[in-house]
Amino acid sequence: MNIALLGYGRMGQTIEKIAIKRGHNIVLKVDKGDTNYDITKADVAIDFSIPDVAYGNITNCLKNNVPVISGTTGWLDKYDDALAVCKENNGAFIYASNYSLGVNIFFELNKTLAKMMSNLKQYNVAMEEIHHTQKLDAPSGTAISLANDLIAEHTSYNAWELDKATNEKNIPIVAKRIKDVPGTHTVDYVSEVDTIHIEHVAHNRQGFALGAVVAAEWIIGKTGVFTMNDVLNIG
Repeated sequence: MNIALLGYGRMGQTIEKIAIKRGHNIVLKVDKGDTNYDITKADVAIDFSIPDVAYGNITNCLKNNVPVISGTTGWLDKYDDALAVCKENNGAFIYASNYSLGVNIFFELNKTLAKMMSNLKQYNVAMEEIHHTQKLDAPSGTAISLANDLIAEHTSYNAWELDKATNEKNIPIVAKRIKDVPGTHTVDYVSEVDTIHIEHVAHNRQGFALGAVVAAEWIIGKTGVFTMNDVLNIG
C-alpha cells in the first residue's frame, strides 16, 4: 500500500515507522506549507497536520479519489463541509479524535458509565486532559469527544466548558500542557461521599499511530464516512 503522510511531525514520523514495518510504502511526506505535491501517487492518505491546513488536505484527497484518514483536531467547524465533499466525490473518509484501540474502548466505557449515572443527581462530573506542550488546541479532540458522548447519554448536562463551568448544566474540562506527556484523559463523578474515576493514560504515541495505519488498511476499497467503531467492530 502506498501511503501519503500529510503532516510530518512526531506523529507522522511514528506512523511512518509502523507503516514500513507492516510492509507499506511512504510515497509522500507533506509538511506544513507544502502545496506542490501529487496526492494521486498514494493509495491512501493519513492526515496528522495542523488545524489550519487539515480541511484543505482532506478535501484535496477526496476530490482526487484518495481515501483519507484524519487525526488532526481543531478544524471541526468545517467537518460537515468535508462530509459533503466526500459524498459529492463518492470518497472514503475517517475522522477520529483518537485512533488508539484503548481510547476507543474508553469512549465506550465513558458512554456506558454516563448512562448508568444519569439518574444519580448527587454526582457532579469533572474532566481533565493532559498533553505535551506542542499540542496546539485545548481541550483535546479526545476530551471533546468524551464530553459530547457523556452529554448524549447523561440527562443533566447540555454542554462543556474549558477550565470552569459557569453553570451546573455544563461540564468543566481542565486542559494541562506538560512536556513529553502523550495523552491522559480522566472523567470523574464526584459526590460528598465518594468519587468514581475512569482514566486512560497513553504511554507513548505507538498506539495512536498503529490505529491510524490499521484504519488506512481497512478503508481501502470502501466508500463512505466511517469511524473507528467501524474499523474495530465495537460499539
